[in-house]
Amino acid sequence: MSEFSRRDFMVGSAAGALALGAGPLAAGALFGAQAKPADMAIARWKGPKDLEAADLKKAAVQLTEKAIAAMGGLGRFVKKGDVVWVKPNIGWDKKPETAANTNPDVVATIVRLCFEAGAKTVKVGDNPVQQAVKTYESSGIPAAVRELGAEVVFLDRNRFRDTAVKGDSLKSIPIYPDILECDLVINVPVAKHHRLTEVTLCMKNYLGVIEKRQIIHQNFGPTMADLTRFMKPRICILDAVRVLPKNGPSGGNLADVEFAGTVAAGVDIVALDALGAELLGRKPAEMKTIVAGEKAGLGKIDYRSLALREIAVT
Repeated sequence: MSEFSRRDFMVGSAAGALALGAGPLAAGALFGAQAKPADMAIARWKGPKDLEAADLKKAAVQLTEKAIAAMGGLGRFVKKGDVVWVKPNIGWDKKPETAANTNPDVVATIVRLCFEAGAKTVKVGDNPVQQAVKTYESSGIPAAVRELGAEVVFLDRNRFRDTAVKGDSLKSIPIYPDILECDLVINVPVAKHHRLTEVTLCMKNYLGVIEKRQIIHQNFGPTMADLTRFMKPRICILDAVRVLPKNGPSGGNLADVEFAGTVAAGVDIVALDALGAELLGRKPAEMKTIVAGEKAGLGKIDYRSLALREIAVT
């Protein structure tokens, strides 16, 4: 099994600086001994908010590109020849405009950037709540990523294997083995409300790598922190282009959807969830998963205390 947690966050930092448009000298200044690479980058749309479909697609692509570039590019995380698993939320038989699943243009942009960074194989898959054949098609994600060369994976529920998590509350749970064997897992949730946990963001998106989710729900905060620690997130990318502040997680009523025009990338999963909670109109310090994540040492709720870059996109 590959231990993707052992990869150095600084890999490809100079190349990442070049992705930001910096020359070699500027790249050295940006990520050399004199400066710290970003912990988190937030790209926010500052242009018109009433966008037609084609313009919304362009906005999603730009936001994703800018957020990742501000982190130093995916070359910071992806090595040449890597096998990467991109893990969006594809849980529901709903169209992209409902914000029930991760935006397909965000996912496709990440896939493209993985290949540009040197990935040999990029796999995209989730363990959805509803029937996968329907959720995948409705989400628009397979159509968006297959043309880029990504492998769309339907997770065979017979292949999940009980895996020792060795957490304080979660000792073991069935996990899809192919995900653990990849060199890098990029967690790409959509920001939305959840009727049981108030919000579903980066930490909760890891439920899509397991079976027997009821085990997690029995003691949600601590068990979710245990699963997150086991997954050892190296980079997560939060899709908040469109968000679902109420009636989640499945939604379906377009009146519930808001254009937040934001994509954030980071190495601190708690910080990303804190931002996501704010975008959904919640107080991060009141969200059980976020509090449990910080208590477990997985990151900081106060994301503004990190090495943070914010980018305006128009």
